[in-house]
Amino acid sequence: MALQNYNSQPGRINKLLGQILAHAEPMEVTGNIGVQKDVPPNKGDTVIFRRWIPVGAPNQNVFFPTTTAVDRGNAFAQQYIASEGVTPGPLSVTAQDYPVTLQQLVIVFGFSDKMADQYEDDIPTEYKLQVGQQLGLAREMIRFGAIKASTNQFYGGTGTTRATVNGKLTLPLIRKVVKYLLARHAKQVTKILKSGVEYGTVAVQQSFMCYAHTDLNQDIYDLPKLKDATDYAQAVSRIPGEVGAVEGVRFVTSPDLPSILDGGAAVGSTGLASNLGTSLDVYQVVIAGSDAWGQIQMKNKGGVQAEASVILPSEKDKNDPAGQRGYVTAKNWFNALVTNPDWVAVVNVGTTA
Repeated sequence: MALQNYNSQPGRINKLLGQILAHAEPMEVTGNIGVQKDVPPNKGDTVIFRRWIPVGAPNQNVFFPTTTAVDRGNAFAQQYIASEGVTPGPLSVTAQDYPVTLQQLVIVFGFSDKMADQYEDDIPTEYKLQVGQQLGLAREMIRFGAIKASTNQFYGGTGTTRATVNGKLTLPLIRKVVKYLLARHAKQVTKILKSGVEYGTVAVQQSFMCYAHTDLNQDIYDLPKLKDATDYAQAVSRIPGEVGAVEGVRFVTSPDLPSILDGGAAVGSTGLASNLGTSLDVYQVVIAGSDAWGQIQMKNKGGVQAEASVILPSEKDKNDPAGQRGYVTAKNWFNALVTNPDWVAVVNVGTTA
């Protein structure tokens, strides 16, 4: 990693100093739902999430097997009808564990003493801003990576695999996913994580959540029956990045949920976007219920989740006896995992060019 020197970026001395221009700030959107777990210090590096498998529904939270041409409801009830004088056999429950291990994230920016002493812009302060943004983006990619690995995959158009995706996001496809989630007793989201250092929640109108790249905004706005987020009633809490809702699904988009470039079927005459103009770019759209995934973070003894520090060049030691180097750093112990696999689905689609 290169140290920021005085000449790394030419200064503006002898020129009119304008305002430092705004820069891209990553959006952390997938962390606003799910199970949030703080890990206290000195308690190990692994958290085991546990859920109890519903009795009679060991496969994908479905209580009724797929046996055909029978009254499945009656068959379920019959197993609990007792005979006179006969005690039914006892039932038992089975636990399913999902372990996740903390990973250490470290962001480091460096600058020289000349940069700190003579450059006209306050580079260390800018580093403080960007170190937090880079940390947030890293956490978002860890969550997104865990979520999109879901085995519940759906495909746009007539596609049956990612490589054969040849369609965009449509209302029938969304309905197909919602039908899948409801059949598996997925709970709709009724609260989201509020902004701030400490975990907390705010109530929202119940719905399934959909997370997509901002490239899909046009296709989302084209969905029949979509209610634009700007038209929500005042009592409805708008989620950051939210563009609208349709049939109980709320759409949140972010430019930081990257597509798989050239990962789909041939572009042909589909009118869908392609990086190289040959195969479709595939976007992984997430539709989920409450507590479909979770994240863990370690808090230090002061109750802080992420630690940030500034080492000025003036702080001399044996590794920098002349005090020529300074650093801005951030550290966070973090990880994420899917906790209810049947309550999340990934929809692989293209988008309008």
